[in-house]
Amino acid sequence: MKLKIKYLSKEIDKLKFIDGKSDWIDLRSAERVELKSGEYRLIRLGVAIELPKGYEALVVPRSSTFKNFGILQTNSIGVIDESYCGDNDEWKYPALAMRDTVININDRICQFRIIKHQDFFEFEEVDKLNGVDRGGFGSTGKN
Repeated sequence: MKLKIKYLSKEIDKLKFIDGKSDWIDLRSAERVELKSGEYRLIRLGVAIELPKGYEALVVPRSSTFKNFGILQTNSIGVIDESYCGDNDEWKYPALAMRDTVININDRICQFRIIKHQDFFEFEEVDKLNGVDRGGFGSTGKN
């Protein structure tokens, strides 16, 4: 499978898999950003990607993003479907600064992977489920 990608910044490294480490792909800031604590910004990622029909991309922070930059992804997880595929449909990272921070061009701030769309299913209403009752939300590991 091939993904068509348009780079909207010549200053960021080209996307690639990190051999042997992960099947997620790092995304980089395409701009220098200075944020004060409490400020929000859509950070340019410098790419537009044409996803194959039937696929979507999940965009999440890297494990070191908060430690290194003090930012949170405001939508928790970004979902980009294959209809967001035009020349000007640049991917962006919605960041909320929890402390004063500076993000430089080419800093790795998030990552993505593509997955197939979920299969269609129907909901069947029942009076009883067949699974074992685990005690409800938050009950695991108390004993």
